[in-house]
Amino acid sequence: MRIAILTDIHGNREALTAVLADLADRHIDQIAILGDIVGYGPDPDWCTDAVMAMVQAGAFCVMGNHDSAIGNTNEMMNADARRVIDWSRDRLSDGQKAFLAGLPMTEVLDDLMFVHASANHPTDWIYVTSAHKAMPSFRVCGSRAIFCGHVHVPALICCDGGGRVTEQRFVMGMPMPLIRSRRWLAVVGSVGQPRDHNPRASYAVYDMGKNELTFRRVGYDNAATAEKLRKAGLPESLAARLMRGE
Repeated sequence: MRIAILTDIHGNREALTAVLADLADRHIDQIAILGDIVGYGPDPDWCTDAVMAMVQAGAFCVMGNHDSAIGNTNEMMNADARRVIDWSRDRLSDGQKAFLAGLPMTEVLDDLMFVHASANHPTDWIYVTSAHKAMPSFRVCGSRAIFCGHVHVPALICCDGGGRVTEQRFVMGMPMPLIRSRRWLAVVGSVGQPRDHNPRASYAVYDMGKNELTFRRVGYDNAATAEKLRKAGLPESLAARLMRGE
């Protein structure tokens, strides 16, 4: 089975469209979406409809903090993020809001766990930004591989048989074997708002048969998305960061 793993779409129609086109010919058997369908971007309704259609077709999706914030006005956010969430809420139908509110915090498939933020406290929205920050997830979760988002920067971390947790280098577009003598945590990156100084959309493909993970990047018309943000009167900083990938 080959699983396409998408996360942090953030209302970016152009990026999601490009990613779906890229994976169309990659013999994908399952799609996993790790939350934050909305927030930051100008097309929350379109992206929510797209994910709803994917779930209806057999994909699964977990909840992100921006998805939660649509129905939970107490969710902690910075001013720009809050402004877009408030703007997005008025553009979502009751059915779309109900879909976001009903998303689970985690999904498990065989020995794989899928979560938006950390596996140890999914509802606390902890950023797994280092090997040290990944240690609690390995301690609490018994899955052999954990896939998460939230950070918007791709990363791969492993835990060896002695409990030592280290970050692993990888090459974009090249399959990385997830050897079974270790456990793994992969931060997939972001479809709709990359923050690693690479503006191209990020997602990953995990091949269960070959036990290989491939991080992928896809170019899209980020200038069109940025212009939509400006026309909607949303923060200029969000448009600028799409162009810089930060």
